[in-house]
Formats: sequence, structure tokens, C-alpha cells
Amino acid sequence: MQQSISSARSIYCNILQQQKPPTASLGRQLRCDVFINHRGIDTKKNIVGLLYNHLMRANIRPFLDSKTMKPGDKLSEKIDNAITECKVGIVVFSPRYCQSYFCLDELARITEAKKTVMPVFCDVKPSELMVKDHWRYSKHELDRFKWALEEAKYTVGLTFNSSSGDKPGFLTTATEAIIQNIIEVEEQHQE
Repeated sequence: MQQSISSARSIYCNILQQQKPPTASLGRQLRCDVFINHRGIDTKKNIVGLLYNHLMRANIRPFLDSKTMKPGDKLSEKIDNAITECKVGIVVFSPRYCQSYFCLDELARITEAKKTVMPVFCDVKPSELMVKDHWRYSKHELDRFKWALEEAKYTVGLTFNSSSGDKPGFLTTATEAIIQNIIEVEEQHQE
């Protein structure tokens, strides 16, 4: 297992070295490898924040709204750019995830952009996730959200229990899976 992590990191480092370094010009965001979609009130101060930091230490460029954006940034524009540029979308499902229009909209954007989706089920089972129409959404939005959610629910993902889970073990497993997904996306683009 440890050797596979080392070889995955080695391959990923080689891929990064072959890429042109990103330029940070005025008004331009650095490219991101991973877009982290989550419900902030459920996960930002625990597993999502830890995952962001773990990915940064592994030289993977994650996009997390609270860490990547600054005051004055246009929210929709930055999120659209990050989703367009990312290789993998990490979707951290939590008990109140489906109550957020923004979470569901980002999930739909990731799915519509045909990005690799890696679900993380944090304190929730896939069968518990559903979009409830409280007359807030148009029929088009409701259909988009339901479709994207169904696509993600039936994708192999990771699970994490925030009250009894092994955080270091989860972070290592998640990082290894993210690296493997990035490698696969890079290999598809090279073909």
C-alpha cells in the first residue's frame, strides 16, 4: 500500500513537472487540479479543511472557496473557472448537503462538464441523499440537480464518519484516490 502511494505520487510529480508552471497574473486564478464541493456548515471546519491542507502538502492544487478566494472575487466566475480547469471534482456529501442550492448547482456543473466525480459520504449514506422540491427550484433546476445527484450517488466513493473515523487514514486514502484519478484524467488527455 505504501509503495503504491509512493509510486502514484512519483507519477503525479512527473506529470506536474511536464506541465507549464501556472502564471499568477492580475485577475487570473491559478489552475486547480481538484474542485472541492461541500456544505460548509457541515464539513468545512473538519474533514474538508483537513483534506484541503493534506492536498496542498501533497502538491495537489485544490480549489476550496474559503481558502482560494479573496474578498472582491466574483463568486460564480471563480467557481465556473475552477470547475472548468479542474481534473477531478471531490463531492463531500453530508446530512444537510441537499438543502443547499449552491452545493447542488456546483454538483450539476461538475457533472455537466463531464469531470471525474469522486464522492465522499461524510456521516450520510447514499440512499439518504435526495433533492426535495420545496417549490424553490424551477423544473429545469430540479431535473438538473436530481440527475447530477443520482450520477454521483452511484459512483464508487469513500465514506467517513466524523465522530469515530480515522482522519489520518482517511486523508491518506483520499489523497491516493485523488492522485490516481488525476493520473487517469491526464493519461486520457494524452491519448
